[in-house]
Amino acid sequence: MTVGARPSNRVLVVFGATGDLAKRKLFPGFFHLFREGLMPADFRIIGSGRHSPGSDDDFRGRINEALHEYGRVELDEHWDAFAARMSFVVSSAQDGQDLARAVTDAEREVDAEGERLVYLSVPPGAMRDMVAMLGETGIAEHCSLVVEKPFGHDLASARTLNAALHEVLPEESIYRIDHFLGKEAAQNILALRFANGMFEPIWNRDHISYVQIDVPETLDIQGRAGFYEETGAFRDMVVTHLMQILGIVALEPPSRIDAEAVHLERTKLFEAIRPLDLGRVVFGQYEGYRDEDDVADDSTVETFAALEVYVDAWRWSGVPFYLRTGKTMAEGRRTVTIGLTEAPLRIFPDQDPAKMVRPSELVFELSDDPQVRIEVQAKIPGPDMELGRAALTLDVDAAFDGADGLEAYERLLHDVMIRERLLFTRAEQIERLWEVCAPVIEHPPLPEPYARGSWGPEPALTLPAPPGWRLPDGDDSA
Repeated sequence: MTVGARPSNRVLVVFGATGDLAKRKLFPGFFHLFREGLMPADFRIIGSGRHSPGSDDDFRGRINEALHEYGRVELDEHWDAFAARMSFVVSSAQDGQDLARAVTDAEREVDAEGERLVYLSVPPGAMRDMVAMLGETGIAEHCSLVVEKPFGHDLASARTLNAALHEVLPEESIYRIDHFLGKEAAQNILALRFANGMFEPIWNRDHISYVQIDVPETLDIQGRAGFYEETGAFRDMVVTHLMQILGIVALEPPSRIDAEAVHLERTKLFEAIRPLDLGRVVFGQYEGYRDEDDVADDSTVETFAALEVYVDAWRWSGVPFYLRTGKTMAEGRRTVTIGLTEAPLRIFPDQDPAKMVRPSELVFELSDDPQVRIEVQAKIPGPDMELGRAALTLDVDAAFDGADGLEAYERLLHDVMIRERLLFTRAEQIERLWEVCAPVIEHPPLPEPYARGSWGPEPALTLPAPPGWRLPDGDDSA
């Protein structure tokens, strides 16, 4: 049983309720929270969209199928009670009156005390009009609004979107969701660094020589050509997920772990990121991408991006951060690697530099089974003083007897209901990241072809100085 606060009674509105995100993450997340006693004692979920799935029972049937396919808990006696709280109301940016009435009626039924949660899982082009409708119909009143990425397409559109949001809601009622920040493993970076005296003293340029944030994927675009042709890997992954993870790794120590203190330091950090150098960015496109349905025959959209980032702050001066992501790559991983500075003198007689492929590294696996490893040189058992690479491993699940945490979306949905903003990003941070990335957005490099199942185009492999990328050669766990 997960221990946590039970939110007050409220109504939850999900736009895009019949879409892919809703069936894969949102409704499975709500159901798991319900089973764990982390939903309000009384609530209603109103799904909405332009097209009706049929009756409310038809809608509930769709959600039942989604939970069977994507949920991580069995549908038990909780299902009937959960399903009874769901309904569907058709709405659009041009007509939200029926939805507004349904929300008001539902809030009376549950004696709502908490702010209504409104989740906008809609295409980027529809976002501004939908926000305006929320304001015109009054749905935005006393509302916590959850906004899905992408948060704009470039700096100008991000500013326009933020201005549209602020016309309807104050910043503290807007939750820009990035599920990477909701991962237990990402939060463990903060915990291990700031709660343990052994890590923070070495978390600087004197002891760290490089950082790698590596998120390769084995999947292709999976029929999402419309989205990918408009967005590409750089906007989809780098400006959002990977930069947000950098914001956790490189954070200055906050005065305390709460939303305001952490947001203050995160904003200062993003201000210190140097605008990207086009000469240190590599785009790639997997072979066969142009053969995908609905992809242009001459498409120059990137499915791979690797880049070098610098933070112009005293702590990180001269330390390169390497970010990489791509489709159809050799492995699917989410790995943060902290490369530690080598000892200044080699004193072991057989410490052959040629055998020391990599320096000591601190490795965070941001997976659903999070692990942290310190990879070091150790003596190989035997009569000689011969060294080999070994790892000290923290298996979080094993360390805490398999304690069942929350999946990233579950954690973030619950945080919205209790108004916890620690793991969400703010308007000024989003705009600064688009500003940092503007050189690449304005003059994108042509993508280099790369083979499916590879580690990307050749120029990206040599982007980091030796010893290069930790994945795959430095990984003994795969």
